[in-house]
Amino acid sequence: MIINKNLVKAAGYNPTKESRQKSIFEMCDLIEEGEISLPLYQRDLSWTLKKSIELLNYQLLGKSPVSPISINVINNIDEAVPQVTFIDREIVTNIVRGQNSVVDGQQRLTTNYKAYINHDDFKTIVLDLGKGQFVKFDEQPRPNQIPVGILLNKDDSVLFEYAKEHRSLNDPQAINILLQVKNKMKSYNYTINQAIDLTEDEQIDWFEVLNNAGSRVSIIQMRFSKLKAHGIDIYTQYTNIYKEKMYERGYDDFFTPQKTNVSYPIAALNPAYETIVGKEHNKNFAPMPSDTKENQLCNLCTENPEKLTKCFEITLGALDRALDFISEHNLKKPERVDYINYLLGYLVFHPQDIGDATTHKLIEWYNTVDFRNKSNSSRRKIFTELLNI
Repeated sequence: MIINKNLVKAAGYNPTKESRQKSIFEMCDLIEEGEISLPLYQRDLSWTLKKSIELLNYQLLGKSPVSPISINVINNIDEAVPQVTFIDREIVTNIVRGQNSVVDGQQRLTTNYKAYINHDDFKTIVLDLGKGQFVKFDEQPRPNQIPVGILLNKDDSVLFEYAKEHRSLNDPQAINILLQVKNKMKSYNYTINQAIDLTEDEQIDWFEVLNNAGSRVSIIQMRFSKLKAHGIDIYTQYTNIYKEKMYERGYDDFFTPQKTNVSYPIAALNPAYETIVGKEHNKNFAPMPSDTKENQLCNLCTENPEKLTKCFEITLGALDRALDFISEHNLKKPERVDYINYLLGYLVFHPQDIGDATTHKLIEWYNTVDFRNKSNSSRRKIFTELLNI
């Protein structure tokens, strides 16, 4: 009987024997020292403040452990996937043998690390002694509340100094429970599932198997994360700014589920891409999620990063104009992001000031267009017809 050699090899290797445990503070120490990093393909941070609070409360109050962290240990440095740091996503230039690269667990580790360093993002999260859990406050912490970045700070003296300055927390009973909470969170162990020298494809396969019960990581996000190697951080330079502009106008409800955080802003780049490369509009380049052109955008960056940066600039400028148009003419709040992205696309192709006649036509289009229950081909036709107004 012929037996596959790979089967023989697989039967003799048990990866679960590579699992181990590390405490939250041990992992935070390693992140700070640069010994734990992220593969370049990893998407940016996606957890909301609410999600981070839920994790902190689960670690504090949960009766079962948090799911394991998946780590790829880099021994073969020459063939390693490029690495970036946590939070700021800076390229790691000095990968060392034994480097721990996080395949799955970025959001959980970052949540704990932000508390550990008292990051500004967590300034509104506190432990409420009365409620017995972590909560978000709106104005100032109450006397029975302590900021998470003070409580779980890497430096124990920060907690004691804060308690001295706040009489209500300097009570022996309060200090005692705060120290118990801190010690529990410091020593809270995560199981680390470990593999060695996985290729990028193997790491992505591992991630998708781990997350097949939820949403799979977006291939778009992975591709754009790699642009960091060309000096482009699409999240800080474009997608986050796009979302912030939407949030400022009260359109934050457009960005659920999570996949829309990238698909909507990336789709909005299509008109600018066509103008940058000097193409006439192609019907398959409508500014809608089904027509995202990550391959073309990534290739553009590889050939000329400045052109991709110009796409960001043009699109964000047109977004401002589109949002101003809706506001200045007291138009109804859009039910879908398509109203904004299509109007944005029109303004990219028509960068000059529009006259009264065109303004009237655009208002009429906005008030009468209907995106509901439309096929992709119908939605592409809507955009093509809009450009001809």
